[in-house]
Amino acid sequence: MSVELVEVVRSGFRECVHRGSLVVLDPAGDVRLALGEIRTPIYPRSSNKPLQAVALLRQGFVPRSTEELAIATASHEGEAGHVRLVDALLAGHGFTEDDLQCPPDLPGNEPARATIVAAGHPRRTVYMNCSGKHAAMLATCAANGWPVRAGSDEPGYLDSAHPLQQAVVETVLDLAGDVEDTDLGIDGCGLPIVPLPLVNLARAYSRLATAGPGTPERAVADAIRSHPHLVSGTGKDDARLMPAVPGLLCKAGADGVHAGALPDGTAFALKIDDGHERARLPLTAALLHHLGVTWSEEHAELASQPVLGGGIRVGTVRAIPGVL
Repeated sequence: MSVELVEVVRSGFRECVHRGSLVVLDPAGDVRLALGEIRTPIYPRSSNKPLQAVALLRQGFVPRSTEELAIATASHEGEAGHVRLVDALLAGHGFTEDDLQCPPDLPGNEPARATIVAAGHPRRTVYMNCSGKHAAMLATCAANGWPVRAGSDEPGYLDSAHPLQQAVVETVLDLAGDVEDTDLGIDGCGLPIVPLPLVNLARAYSRLATAGPGTPERAVADAIRSHPHLVSGTGKDDARLMPAVPGLLCKAGADGVHAGALPDGTAFALKIDDGHERARLPLTAALLHHLGVTWSEEHAELASQPVLGGGIRVGTVRAIPGVL
């Protein structure tokens, strides 16, 4: 059963509570802290992207820079730098935006979205937050001579029967370890998604964070840690957390999922039951502090997000005192 993890306090009154589950593994992989349902499968959503990127590297994807590898793991905000990277990744492997099979969208970043809307431009697939992953999957298909679009007798790259998606499933389960067979779901971008218990998701992140030089796992971890803004975007959780904690590897997923690991292999994974993303950042920040991370004054506010009234701060969103 899930537990109360995060509270919203307005003017000294507890207004809302977010329930969820979380797990922390020590560097040896043993459970150090468990709250709620840590062995019940969830959809990790975009927290699976670093694991998917490992699969692409194992299958012959050769990014031309760490930036290209980072955008392959991204839940980007459609900012100009994100879009340029996705376009360049597509062009570098003989594709265009028309080859992307993720749904069209507007940028998630508010100023970027406002610029597009004001100019009367339509939604585009390249703006969709998963377009970097889709572009990297197209590049991997090209490297292997695999089909991209479904034909009369062959699956497209979105199909779970496609050799790329079968390799992704194999890699995710290899990294996560000891996962019983579970049915695949369909993520928001249209690709298959592998459900994982939180304890297995944390284990996979520990493997990425501690992988040896020259391995696909290490390459993915280093790209994410080197380019937190590319992996997320201005003001987003990962872009705020990784610069604040040297060596931290983390990746947020939709509907209140977060997973990450410290350089020594200490790893965590969490899921907010109601999917509200406001609970994720303060809970992760409080969890990292619980694990011994020392915050600078500049970053201390990460664990206490503001509640506004009349445009001024009147409360906080924070981990429930004493829960960790």
